[in-house]
Amino acid sequence: MMLVLKRPMQSIQLPKTTIKKYYRIDRRQIYLLKFILEGYDGVAVLRTLNQQEGLIVLHIGPGCQSIVDMIIQDLQRQIRIEYLEDYIHY
Repeated sequence: MMLVLKRPMQSIQLPKTTIKKYYRIDRRQIYLLKFILEGYDGVAVLRTLNQQEGLIVLHIGPGCQSIVDMIIQDLQRQIRIEYLEDYIHY
């Protein structure tokens, strides 16, 4: 079976700015948060800064802050997620 595209694929516009929020999460649960965020296509991208310490950064798309906050608040009932307000990453 061969897939034939009748129309050219459209280019995807990436946001020019994102909001960065830093968290400490149970390192065994990083994958869970990553997969949940992938289900909300384009809302946020998770990047692991230090897997041993569970340090992550979320690059949140414009206008998506409330969705990410809702996801984090819901997950905090089940796993340890700590917002690192004063964290500076170089």
